[in-house]
Amino acid sequence: MSSTSPAGPGSGASASAASAVPVSDAAWEALKGGYDLQVHVAPDVIERRIDDLDLSKEFLARGLRGFVLKSHYFPTAERARVVSRAVPGIAAYGAITLNHSVGGLNPVAVELAGRSGCKIVWMPTVDAANETAGRLDGPNVKLPFWAKIQRELAATGIAPPPITVLDSSGKVSEAARRCVELIAKHNMILATGHIGRAEIFALVKAAREMGAQKVVVTHAEFPSQNLTADEQHELAQMGAFIEHCFTTMHTGKAPWDGVLAAIRKAGPEHCLLSTDLGQTINPPVAEGFAMFAQRLLDGGFTVDQIRRMAVTNPSALVQ
Repeated sequence: MSSTSPAGPGSGASASAASAVPVSDAAWEALKGGYDLQVHVAPDVIERRIDDLDLSKEFLARGLRGFVLKSHYFPTAERARVVSRAVPGIAAYGAITLNHSVGGLNPVAVELAGRSGCKIVWMPTVDAANETAGRLDGPNVKLPFWAKIQRELAATGIAPPPITVLDSSGKVSEAARRCVELIAKHNMILATGHIGRAEIFALVKAAREMGAQKVVVTHAEFPSQNLTADEQHELAQMGAFIEHCFTTMHTGKAPWDGVLAAIRKAGPEHCLLSTDLGQTINPPVAEGFAMFAQRLLDGGFTVDQIRRMAVTNPSALVQ
């Protein structure tokens, strides 16, 4: 997910003020050795504030261990291998998102992603049937940056049907199941992307039944998903990790009190902290990660609990 354009929340003076909030040594200590499993950096078709090499140096300087490069449009495993080689001490990982640019729910793309070392396979995001921001008849306020690309494509007639992981009977489709099989085969992480609530529950259930060991519910508070604390707890009990992304709250799409309550409900042992950062108008990635940790410290979470969500859990997932 990308954050809002300058007209939306998180821009202007409010974003600058939030960025200026002091971050304690304890917040940085809580993140030491941590992994951010969702960053949006250059090179990309969308303008970004930093590229992956400079991000590596930023992370290394702050004692962070690594990150997963997310693109809505292209596989990133080859980039990640170059980054890891170029900046010793940093572990960069590739991923693929099953949007139309890679053929949607395309088992060939998933198989090759697995062979190339991708760590995460995101279900559809910008092309998900549940995600309306990029459609010509969709909303016109607080749009993410990628919505502009989607609308430009649609305006030129390049607009394949939105993608769902469910068939007409409401069950996980054969195409989605084939992708899940390959994710499990290569021990990759299945992330739910921007699919909707009913799809998430069906997919998590099917994935666990099919032997996928690593399942992540993507940015649970983001408006496209907007899962309640009870729903997050239920999904955690089904074996999924619940991802909470800094930008969702930082840009005003969800209240901080809600995410703190949801983490307590599911338990830190079932949660991940990611930033979803890289946008030009938002804080630097490492700084945003630390701001997230500080918010949690201020909200009553311990350093050990934050380390569980930012270091231990993501480290286990990328191994």
